[in-house]
Amino acid sequence: MKVGIIGSGIGALASAIELKHLGLEVHVFEANMQIGGKIVEQKLGEYRFDMGPSVFTEPHLLQDLLWRLDRAQEFPFHQLKESCRYFYNDGQQLQMPVGNAQVAQTFATHFGEDALKTKKYLDRIAQNYKAIYPVFIQISLHRVKHLLGKPLLIALSRLFKYGLHQTMHAANRQQFKNPKSAQILDRLATYNGSSPYLAPAMLNIIAQLELNEGPALPVGGMVQITKRPHELAFQHGVQFHTNERVTEILHHNKRVTGLQTQKASYSFDIVVSNMDIHYTYEQLLPTIKAPQFLLKQEKSSSAVVFYWGINKSFETLGVHNIFFAEDYKAEFKAIFETKTLYDDPTVYVHISSKVEKQDAPAGKENWFVMVNAPINIGQDWDHEIQLLRSRILEKLSKSLGTAIEPLIEVEQINEPRLIDARYSGKQGSIYGNASNNVFSAFLRHPNFSKQLKGLYFAGVTVHPGGGIPLAINSAKIVARCVKEDYPNLQK
Repeated sequence: MKVGIIGSGIGALASAIELKHLGLEVHVFEANMQIGGKIVEQKLGEYRFDMGPSVFTEPHLLQDLLWRLDRAQEFPFHQLKESCRYFYNDGQQLQMPVGNAQVAQTFATHFGEDALKTKKYLDRIAQNYKAIYPVFIQISLHRVKHLLGKPLLIALSRLFKYGLHQTMHAANRQQFKNPKSAQILDRLATYNGSSPYLAPAMLNIIAQLELNEGPALPVGGMVQITKRPHELAFQHGVQFHTNERVTEILHHNKRVTGLQTQKASYSFDIVVSNMDIHYTYEQLLPTIKAPQFLLKQEKSSSAVVFYWGINKSFETLGVHNIFFAEDYKAEFKAIFETKTLYDDPTVYVHISSKVEKQDAPAGKENWFVMVNAPINIGQDWDHEIQLLRSRILEKLSKSLGTAIEPLIEVEQINEPRLIDARYSGKQGSIYGNASNNVFSAFLRHPNFSKQLKGLYFAGVTVHPGGGIPLAINSAKIVARCVKEDYPNLQK
């Protein structure tokens, strides 16, 4: 059987490896020249930048993925000793360690929280995460036989401990007396493009990866997350078609028959779309009725990113750094309600050269500077981005006690219009739908089509959701569904 995969993000590459492991002939189609979707790199002068995601958790998923085709493969990474460094407008700074006991003590020292109470909270998050993971992340919510079993019973036994009646922010403010403590937990909503003032408290389980386990960084940078699977898949016979945009998913009698690209028509028994689910229907399935109820859900946030080569090294900065807005609620209101860039934005600075020394010349740093942004609804982005740039420079210069603009040697910008054009993210949204309501986990598109046999979906815009670990899990779900739908597959 032959498989055509649309896109080459980590969800697509993981699908390619999983389906190749089943013995299928696999073809991957990428509209751009570079394989990797949003996880690609670029060199600007003497600096190397990861252009997309910058937070890496659950590295074992990458290792397991490579092992699907070659048990000798290793995925090397640096396990970071701190999760993030935080900077507040009042001048307070802190380094957040990894591990619930260490985090609890840091909250006590810097924010006056009760260490034991904080540790218990983080322990409960760990237990919730372990209960939810096998039910909401590793399996399809849209096939009853996936749900039935002991994991569901375990998850249901903790139903009243997830905070389903609360938002992330409400749960965190109830837990912590200092608003700064809650803000650190609240910010994790941005990991899937949502607002902590709207997203359900269940999403506080993200703290398990951020605080209890802590982030890592692949040796060679974030680009290795797609580079290594691409190389392995290619070595094992997966065929890659770059600079070849898919224009339509072909089908007949409610069954997938192939793909039409700008260059040719191909026959396939199975098609996997790693493309944004909105554009999959709008552009590739014009005659198929789209699930409008799912697609009309509120979209995730977008981002504006400045890639700056900085002619200085800052000891006060780590790999991950957050410069918080004073009024966090107002910032999210701007992003999701008025669709504007807030005038005192939270600024995230990622510096891979802190660990990967070759990413910048000696004594210099590669800054990935990001602000969460609204989706594109026709704002005057050229004007807004220049205004944002000046605000970011003012904020960082004040906090670091150094004028930043004179230190910028190279610069490039990514923003909602480019995210839409380059990566087909609907209106520049990064994760498809946001998780801004209590039912969000159930309002993501299934990993299979209920209308066309042989059509499947992977990536951050479908179940189980946004982020690298969830995209890899989406591919695992696709492979399981394929095995169920084609029981006579022979390896």
